[in-house]
Amino acid sequence: MRVLRTLVAGVVLLPGVAAGQSVTFTKDVAPILQRSCVACHRPGEMAPMSLMTYEDVRPWARSVKARVVAREMPPWHLDRHIGIQTFKDDPSLTDEEINTIAKWVDSGAARGNAADMPPLRQFANSIEWQIKPDIVIKYPVKIVPAAGPDLFGNLYADIPITKDRYIKAIQTRTATAASRKVVHHALSYAVDDPDTIEVSGDDSQGVDGGQFLVEFASGKNAEVYPDDAGVLLQVGKKAMVSYHLHSVGEETKAEIELGITLHPEGYVPKHIRWSKQLAQPTAAIDIPAGTVARIDGYTVLHKAARLIAFQPHMHIRGKRQCLELIYPTSGSSARTEVVNCANFNYNWHLTYNYADTTQPLVPAGTILHTISWHDNSTANKFNPDPRNWVGDGQRTIDEMGFAWIGWHDLTDEEYKAQLAERKGLQQKAATTTAQPQQRH
Repeated sequence: MRVLRTLVAGVVLLPGVAAGQSVTFTKDVAPILQRSCVACHRPGEMAPMSLMTYEDVRPWARSVKARVVAREMPPWHLDRHIGIQTFKDDPSLTDEEINTIAKWVDSGAARGNAADMPPLRQFANSIEWQIKPDIVIKYPVKIVPAAGPDLFGNLYADIPITKDRYIKAIQTRTATAASRKVVHHALSYAVDDPDTIEVSGDDSQGVDGGQFLVEFASGKNAEVYPDDAGVLLQVGKKAMVSYHLHSVGEETKAEIELGITLHPEGYVPKHIRWSKQLAQPTAAIDIPAGTVARIDGYTVLHKAARLIAFQPHMHIRGKRQCLELIYPTSGSSARTEVVNCANFNYNWHLTYNYADTTQPLVPAGTILHTISWHDNSTANKFNPDPRNWVGDGQRTIDEMGFAWIGWHDLTDEEYKAQLAERKGLQQKAATTTAQPQQRH
């Protein structure tokens, strides 16, 4: 759909925002901030300022405009012009919402009528779960010294269930703002005997005798499974978190919690939901000083599958990653499709949970291809030392380039049936809608 745009005072205006229309905080801006911003921008949370009230926002008005116009906030780093654009729990702003904020700032940041102010969102505590967990597992506190090498190890805790249950949604969170600063990653498992379990390496995929549950890295959101999918959580297991912590200049308590939403007791989902790091680099990462490097990785899916979630994973020099599907073909040329591309910010390891109607359906033999770019030059403001060569490794200053993929397997019959259903829905939508409706 082609959108006609009008330029007024340096601001792109979209339909619905008239040039002469007044914009106020209470009527126009506050609802946007309440939906997409205040979960982090409120007292006691990780954001540097509160955006709950007019008095909170007014001193930061110009900064808010700059960050939303640049699409740096709220964090949602998908390229809006490539691939799938419909996701669950998408906090990103539409062009019209961005224009509303920009116009409000440029016109003087008026308060507006107090009666127009929406009720302030209520939060149970200073750090809100993104899911409603049925059980919360609190791992032992780990003290991170003010200075020293990166720390790796395991922590254990009880899992408070009395019967086998299936997981419906899961989230790792750092329980304090200070904890967020020191936790590089935290991988949770359900394990048997802690004395016989060893985990080595960053972002490990599995543990002997254990069931992988979920990965966490800076800024990661919750993972929500489809209604007919889940992960088995067995009674009698221990929760184990494999951690990677780093010092930040002051002694800090690392407090890690795992929240789990369960399917009803006795319910057995149709599909097992898998989550693994896939399409890892096929060669050693080699990034000379002052350069930008492209890294490619591949994984063959030997069964048909329904992709549920995509999360790029790199470290400080990571800049962008694309996920491409290479479909099996009997012809002389491969058929490919770029599912998504995302700019990368190390502070926000976001999981992009596809909407039920857009989850990619792939046949057996499909190759997942990740294309990752790492910027080791002075142009990368996060680069700790552009004079040094960078290779792959476990430390924060080393690099990686793969994707965490959430999916469940399909039989060939299920794949064909779901693909036919998807095509039918698309055809129905095409006949009932004159033009596609886009949020961007």
